[in-house]
Amino acid sequence: MPDFLGRSVYLTEFEKQKAPLAAHPAGGAPVFISLHIGEEFGPDYPARVRAMCGWLRQQGWRILADVSELTARQFGCDDIAALAGELGLWGLRLDDGFTLEEACALAAAMPVAVNASTTTPAEAAALAAAGPEVIAIHNFYPRPETGLDPDFLRESTRMLQAAGLKVYAFIPGDGQLRGPLHAGLPTLEAHRAAAPLAAFADLAVNYGMDGIFAGDPGVSSYELELIERYCATGVLPVPVRLAPGQEGLYGQIFTCRPDSPRWLVRYQESRKYAAAGGPVEPAGCGPRPRGTVTMDNRFYGRYSGEIQLIREALPADERVNVIGRLDERYLLLADCIRRGSRFEMVRPPERKEPADAL
Repeated sequence: MPDFLGRSVYLTEFEKQKAPLAAHPAGGAPVFISLHIGEEFGPDYPARVRAMCGWLRQQGWRILADVSELTARQFGCDDIAALAGELGLWGLRLDDGFTLEEACALAAAMPVAVNASTTTPAEAAALAAAGPEVIAIHNFYPRPETGLDPDFLRESTRMLQAAGLKVYAFIPGDGQLRGPLHAGLPTLEAHRAAAPLAAFADLAVNYGMDGIFAGDPGVSSYELELIERYCATGVLPVPVRLAPGQEGLYGQIFTCRPDSPRWLVRYQESRKYAAAGGPVEPAGCGPRPRGTVTMDNRFYGRYSGEIQLIREALPADERVNVIGRLDERYLLLADCIRRGSRFEMVRPPERKEPADAL
């Protein structure tokens, strides 16, 4: 699993991004910048880029710059390697225009990233042999409905990893979104409306990504803190809105029972919590749509107190209390809890609740 969330920084929005970036220490994580966005060009462009790169390095970020074959000329450098040295870049993401031979030569000197959607197995193998750290990065997709589908993302990622490359992808933000569409910058179309934590966990657990960037400039402190906690501990935070009286379950570490079926997660430690408090009385025995958290009541006998997270909709049952719910933006997390993995329910971000909410 990746041990970081990389960020994307844009020159036109850099001043707005500085404070949030400084508030969450980089810890050596990579930051993605582009050096060939036409609307950013101007007479002072090289000076502004140099200042931005200097600030990012001081903050501890490793800079991965998206470059074209024309980028070096804009800065008055002889070649792209010289520019990388001048700006203190950690790595280069090579846009179209570089030959395989040029890419391999650069890979021998520094980390290099290529387009995951267009790199063939033969090219991937050649690049992997050329340098110690070669990355294939999937694109992000600003226009809704154009993001990758799950099958293509999974198949292409496996192929590139089998050839020896690390593979990265993008998730959307939940704060300041990149223009002009402001519709998120995900790699996977299914992530467009998802919370950053949910998209991050999905890419890490279900697609095996080696690295993940936020494509948009803005990611809230709430999401960043949960992602950082997940990377540090391996315990997946699951934002759940629990019913009154159930708040004591927040922060408890649970394990997904290894015999959990695909349609629900069984909380391995849950019955011992119920045993300490006595039989659970029936309450709120309603329908159980995907994302519902339930607790068996005394009508289920020795199962009383067992907690489950529903992955596939189930009907109401008088023996089962509904005690919580995942917000729609976090529903992907229900599929990120693997058998034997650890997770914890956490308080969701504050929002105005409808009258019939838990």
